[in-house]
Amino acid sequence: MIVLVLARADNGVIGVDGRLPWHLPADLKRFRALTMGKPMVMGRKTFESFPAPLPGRRHIVLTRDTSWSAQGAEIARSPDEALALAGMVGGGGEVAVIGGAEVFALFLDRADRIELTEVHVAPAGDAIVPPITGWREIAREAHSADGDRPAHDFVTLVR
Repeated sequence: MIVLVLARADNGVIGVDGRLPWHLPADLKRFRALTMGKPMVMGRKTFESFPAPLPGRRHIVLTRDTSWSAQGAEIARSPDEALALAGMVGGGGEVAVIGGAEVFALFLDRADRIELTEVHVAPAGDAIVPPITGWREIAREAHSADGDRPAHDFVTLVR
């Protein structure tokens, strides 16, 4: 099963300057729960945005840069290679695709589920994911704004 895990603002923004444009501890906790013990597929910029590899998860980094390497990263040059590294070719299990925007676009047609945090703000940003259409919502958990933390919904989508 291929699961996209992302937080997206109302205007489509998912990032700015290599970081999230909001601070939502509940979303970070949900991300950890959704990805723990699973291989994660991500782009190089997403990997480089972490201060260190995240514990308890494999980091499969999709990059076109043939000279790039980093401690804790397994390198893939194509989506098929990333899925093979994750053990998804001819096997079972679950892989979490965690970004960025280009990587989400590469895996959208292959995904089985989307775990989306809808963040109800419209920040400036340089990483955009277009509206997600053609999916069926099976779960939603709404959270009100709290101080400087914006309102947000945890949403599960399936085909």
